[in-house]
Amino acid sequence: MEKRKPGCPIRSVDFHQAPFLLIWEVTRSCELACKHCRASAIHRRDPRELSTAEGFQLIEDTAKMGTPLIVFTGGDPFQREDLEKLISHGKSCGLRVGTIPATTERLTRERLLSVKDAGIDQLAISLDGATEIEHDEFRRVPGSYAKAMQGADWVHELEIPLQINTGFGKWNHHRFDALAEKVVSLKPVFWEIFMLVPTGRGAELVGCSAEEMEVLFARIHQLQIQVPFRIKITEGQHYRRYATQHQDRAPLRQPPRPVHAGNGFCFVDHQGNVNPSGFLPVDCGNLRDRSVIDIYQNHPFFRQLRDPDLLSGKCANCEFLETCGGGSRARAYALSGDITVPDPACAFEPAPLPCVL
Repeated sequence: MEKRKPGCPIRSVDFHQAPFLLIWEVTRSCELACKHCRASAIHRRDPRELSTAEGFQLIEDTAKMGTPLIVFTGGDPFQREDLEKLISHGKSCGLRVGTIPATTERLTRERLLSVKDAGIDQLAISLDGATEIEHDEFRRVPGSYAKAMQGADWVHELEIPLQINTGFGKWNHHRFDALAEKVVSLKPVFWEIFMLVPTGRGAELVGCSAEEMEVLFARIHQLQIQVPFRIKITEGQHYRRYATQHQDRAPLRQPPRPVHAGNGFCFVDHQGNVNPSGFLPVDCGNLRDRSVIDIYQNHPFFRQLRDPDLLSGKCANCEFLETCGGGSRARAYALSGDITVPDPACAFEPAPLPCVL
């Protein structure tokens, strides 16, 4: 099968029928102890992880739904000995496949070559500090920064498209420019910026305020004008509103519509539990009982997440509702327990409704 070149268009998806992207947490085991870890990863493999055969079925069902992208995450997916089989099976089913290894001693040139030979389309490395001290302190394992830099060099050497992942919150938003400079130097094809949602170990951290988010959006937008790689903001869907407001400076380089938890996005944990996203960890069924197709299309919680008429407060009457989809439903849920309330990290105030006599 001919591999898709980085940046090539991906077919459109009806989000009521299939997610644009499915993330499978192939294992929760990881040797890092990152402060923001959604999974609160542990140092040992769980015997209840999905087997290779169960993984194959998930991959086949993902392709059958019409989903174009699948990403194998963790924990550390390099702890799965069958990762290459999973990648190859994904490619044989017509999927674009990515993975996100942890920056540990398992990240070797030999293993990177192995996943390349299996057909990997893109590989992400996390960078959470502009300096070695900042990054290692956040990842809580000395040497993680050095391994990330070495890994990025190997990825380029092997001609695997490189993605960089970075989380932002109260602790580092003021370091955006320094981090951006480092990311640019790594020459990725894609920078995925995660705006903190307080789940897992990340519940101990503080995210950006709505005003701080606007400042970050301005810097991200300015950077997009200058760099050749794509920038995607995860759990900051209202960036689309900011970019639309400032489209005279540069067009929006984002998917045609916002991708949300349960609405264009689906997450499967290491035991086969299906969630709207890893940042909205509400179990809606298990693959050992129901197919991912049935859960995504028919579970009431997923269906609610795809109904914009359920949104309340300022989102309900916002002129940018279609543009951003109401911001992060995961953040709204994490901070209020309600998926319908406005995203607390959005500073925009819609125009008041006209008075009707």
